[in-house]
Amino acid sequence: QVQLVESGGGLVQAGGSLRLSCAASGRAFSTYTMGWFRQAPGKEREFVAAIIWTGGSTYYADSVKGRFTISRDNAKNTVYLQMNSLKPEDTAAYYCAAVLLGGRGYARLREDSSYDYWGQGTQVTVSS
Repeated sequence: QVQLVESGGGLVQAGGSLRLSCAASGRAFSTYTMGWFRQAPGKEREFVAAIIWTGGSTYYADSVKGRFTISRDNAKNTVYLQMNSLKPEDTAAYYCAAVLLGGRGYARLREDSSYDYWGQGTQVTVSS
């Protein structure tokens, strides 16, 4: 079992940067593959990025590739999402998610159904 708490959201102008953090409680954080998803008002939740439990591979949605970076610090039980060159269309509630080891397969890490644990979300608002 793992509990997730996101932080770092806020209001930023277009072109600016934010770094989201997701702190995990419980042991064995290093054995969890971690993901970030987002949901804008009136839209479905969508995949943003994922980092597998070994830390060796990362995955990104095409819409954020080259602008966002996911990383993890196992010593701090924390996963980060560095967001640069933010756009108004990045405005959403951002959620951290976790699944043990490889979950249901790395090919499915972009699916929210692949994750077993979720945080409460943190709001990111990008003004134009």
